[in-house]
Amino acid sequence: MKELINKLSKDFNITDAVYQRPSLTFVTVPKGVAISLVTDLRDYEGYSHFVMMSCVDWIEEGKFQLLYLLHNPETKTDIGVKTFIDRENAEMASAHHLWKQVWTYQRELKEAFGIDFPGSPRVDEDFVVEGWVEMPHMRRDFDTKEYSENTYFPRPGRETNDPATYMRKKLYPNEPITAKKQDNDK
Repeated sequence: MKELINKLSKDFNITDAVYQRPSLTFVTVPKGVAISLVTDLRDYEGYSHFVMMSCVDWIEEGKFQLLYLLHNPETKTDIGVKTFIDRENAEMASAHHLWKQVWTYQRELKEAFGIDFPGSPRVDEDFVVEGWVEMPHMRRDFDTKEYSENTYFPRPGRETNDPATYMRKKLYPNEPITAKKQDNDK
């Protein structure tokens, strides 16, 4: 794998390479090079299988990290191509022309993180969360607790239970709960 990474470094400005295990390597490249590298890996290096695409929110740095994971069925190796994009006005070139299923991942990332992939099919349509008008729900600055408190209200008759004690009562209904057992549950 190191030979391949050295070869690719000459043309694609690889800024970091992490050799996770013999069959899995992650490389980081600038945003403008990512789709070209993914294309090269598919067309010339045998990484013909698109495994997945994901995103990590690096809110402290004001960046999103996109990951394209590819598999080479002949060598049974995987390579992850990582790139960083700005969180503000997040946009990345589409890779849907390389594999048909990529547009589904891009559509999900648009809904979950607010990342735009211009030209990607149906990227502006609802994906999972229909009619969502709030901040994209997978961004780290989305406050799930506040959203839940403002959206869902307690119903009369509901009670809060200690999970360990509650499950013990459910699993062993005939066994008395003693003070010692309650202390052990905590």
